[in-house]
Amino acid sequence: MKKHIIRTLIALFVVSSAFGQAVPTGNPADFKVKTCLHSIGYSGLWRGQAVLSVDEFLVKASELGYDGVMLMAKAPHLSILEYDKEARERLKNRIAELDLTLVGLAGYSDFTAGMDKPGIPHTEIQAAYIGQLAELASDLGTNMIRIFTGYERPGIAYDKQYATVVEGITLAAKEAQKYGVTLAIQNHHDIAIHHDAMYWLLKEVNQPNVMSGWDAWSPTLEGLTKEEIRNSVKKMKPFLVNTILADYIPLPRYQYEHSLTNYKSEKPVMRATAMGEGIIDYENFIGALKEIGYQGYLVYEMCEVLEGGGSIENLDATAKIFLDYVKQFE
Repeated sequence: MKKHIIRTLIALFVVSSAFGQAVPTGNPADFKVKTCLHSIGYSGLWRGQAVLSVDEFLVKASELGYDGVMLMAKAPHLSILEYDKEARERLKNRIAELDLTLVGLAGYSDFTAGMDKPGIPHTEIQAAYIGQLAELASDLGTNMIRIFTGYERPGIAYDKQYATVVEGITLAAKEAQKYGVTLAIQNHHDIAIHHDAMYWLLKEVNQPNVMSGWDAWSPTLEGLTKEEIRNSVKKMKPFLVNTILADYIPLPRYQYEHSLTNYKSEKPVMRATAMGEGIIDYENFIGALKEIGYQGYLVYEMCEVLEGGGSIENLDATAKIFLDYVKQFE
């Protein structure tokens, strides 16, 4: 019990000290959120999506009225290969000048990558990469990095892959601790994507600076019920320090079978749409966040081909809809 209390206190300090986001209190009266825009929405990674430089994106987020930003920690935005100490200082000052909060960096890890080639130290390489991101985050004035677990690889025993994820996150956490940085695991990759599995993973890793960035859209796409999604938020309460929001619509797919002169149903493709217009029940999810006393940012991302196209005008209009949508929860 004493060890658990100490761990909780350390986690509260690590998470809340730099960017003001603490683990939920359990009291609905403490619910408080601010808005954050993820730079991936203006990165050009998706078909037809416009590209803004980091500075152009920061100006855009400020003009739109967002409280904070999350920067994509890879090219064409915040690559560790392109930002030396002087560039980091300039960027930090620029963020302050625009009266924005750098909520965190979006890291891109996949701890099961390369498992078919055990001679290459992929786990160490990724832990070192996250360590470098932690130094970058510290230099920029934030103490959170969003990370992933790993995609499940065929032909390799599941438990071996799971163990590699645990090892990798543990090594990465120790590197991040050198800079006072917290790793928030987003429920995105295959390993431990369900809330019960993620909860188990977090307890097994058992590092004070490894927490959860828990989202609604993955559980929805997994087919979880409304009540199960609420329960996932409650389950994550001891670890929940961040959440990324996005809304999607499914577009049906069919494959023509010539011999039958008929069509076979395939899994639908998901496309991004404006908040409140897709299949994600955010009233339910954010209601659960309020119930557990969540205090922190609602990070908005446009991370797929977007309804209406990827022009600056449509991206801006969609980002504004998010700001209007979340007012009902403030």
